[in-house]
Amino acid sequence: MTYTVQIKVMPLKELLDPQGKAIVGGLQNLGLDGIEDVRVGKNISLQINAGSPDQAKQIAEEASKKLLANPVMEYFEVSVN
Repeated sequence: MTYTVQIKVMPLKELLDPQGKAIVGGLQNLGLDGIEDVRVGKNISLQINAGSPDQAKQIAEEASKKLLANPVMEYFEVSVN
């Protein structure tokens, strides 16, 4: 069966996010006050052929650890739809 798996990759909370800081500044320049922080990440959608949702999640987690996320700078969350 084919499962759709979503992987959310975000910068670690302890690290600065310069792209997010630039967006906050741009939004403030546009008069959109009240936005205190922005974190920019990636949303990756995979179509995985697997025997079960758990197996699809395991494949996605392995792909994330090996290629899709940098564990030094990012964390990831996997969900099977």
